[in-house]
Parts: sequence; structure tokens; C-alpha cells
Amino acid sequence: METLAMHISNGIIDGPVAAIFAALALAVLTFCVLRGRRDLDDRLAPMAGLVAAFIFAVQMLNFPIFTAGVSGHLLGGALAALLVGPWVGALCVAVVLVVQALIFGDGGVAMLGLNITNMALLGTAAAYLLIALLLRALPRTPGGLGVTAFVSALVSVVVASQGFVLEYWLGGTTDLGGNLAGLAGTMAGVHLLIGIGEGLITATTVVTVAKVRPDLVYALRARKPAVPARAVPIAGGAR
Repeated sequence: METLAMHISNGIIDGPVAAIFAALALAVLTFCVLRGRRDLDDRLAPMAGLVAAFIFAVQMLNFPIFTAGVSGHLLGGALAALLVGPWVGALCVAVVLVVQALIFGDGGVAMLGLNITNMALLGTAAAYLLIALLLRALPRTPGGLGVTAFVSALVSVVVASQGFVLEYWLGGTTDLGGNLAGLAGTMAGVHLLIGIGEGLITATTVVTVAKVRPDLVYALRARKPAVPARAVPIAGGAR
């Protein structure tokens, strides 16, 4: 069951591939820092801290997946993207993963770049792409926001799991005997079930925040229609 873990342990992927993804994760997180600074304001900065703390706390709570014999927990990519945006959201999830690896041993330190790539980067990116599409099609009501949160969270978990499949194909230390498709199918099936739990937690949390303080939901306030500039008449030859 170790190969089904989203928190990849040391030794599952070989060193060169782990180093490549560590460099990739560092480069993308650096870009997220630079891009996220544009979004930070007096509301988003404290909200980012709260989101990271909430994800860290909820990730400590596992829910069983009885049909697969494993347990799952919140990844948080969709939740972070909805509340603080994709750039700051990816940083929030990455910080949680670093703390978990260094203090609690949840995922190997040498595999940290792989775990950040899957859960903080791929998961958050996939979630926000869906959020942007769904919020254009669905009404911005609690129901529409809840559906958006649920679907984006579910899909983000499955996408993150397939990131592991790609990494295992590139540098897995155990020979699967050419059964990579079987690994992909197993990972997708298990994480589809985990994604249901992720979706319920994400939808409940985001809808609750939106009902109390809709201005704190980044996905709602980031897509306000632009106000057209008012034309200034020119008369008497004045500029």
C-alpha cells in the first residue's frame, strides 16, 4: 500500500528524478511568491495564514476508505485556491507539506519536491482551472459555489494522484512488470473516493465562509466585471 500514498516516502522514487522535481517545485514556488505578492492585501495576508493553519489541522484527521483498505485526508489545493487564489494557495499547501515532512515525518524529506509538485502545484492548478470555468457557468449562489468547490476538489485529488504515476514511471524503484496502467487505474479509483471526502469538506468550508464574509472568498471577488472607463468629452480645443 506504500505505492498508494500521496505523501511519498523516501526510496519509492529514485534520487535523480526526485532532484529534478525538487528543482521544478522550487522554481514554480518562486514564481508563486512573485506573482502572489500582487494579490496580497489587508484581507488576503491574514486569510493565507488561517487557510494554511486550517489545512494543516484538517490533514491530521483521516477518514477511512473501506473499499480500498486505506484512509484519506484533505489535500487542500481546491480549498486554498478558492479562498486565497492559486498563487498564494499553492504556497499555503507547500508550507503545510514542508512542516509535515520535517516535524511529523509524513512523506520523505528527500521526496519533498515530488509531494509539493503533486499536492501543492498540480492539485491547486487543476482546481483553479475548474473553478474559473465553473464560476462562469454556474450561478454565484451558495449552491453554485458549493458545486464548484466539490467538483474542483474531487478532480484536483485525482489529478494529483496521476502526478505520482508519472513520477513512478520516470523513476520508480520497484519494477511493476509493465503494469503502469494498473497503477494509474488503482490510484485514480482510490483517490476518486478520497476526492469525495475532500469535496464535501471543501464545499462545506467555502460555502460557510461565503455566507458570513463573501469578500474573503478570492474566487468570488477576483472575477468582478470591470467597470468601463467613462469617456471625457473634448470641447473648445482643450486637451
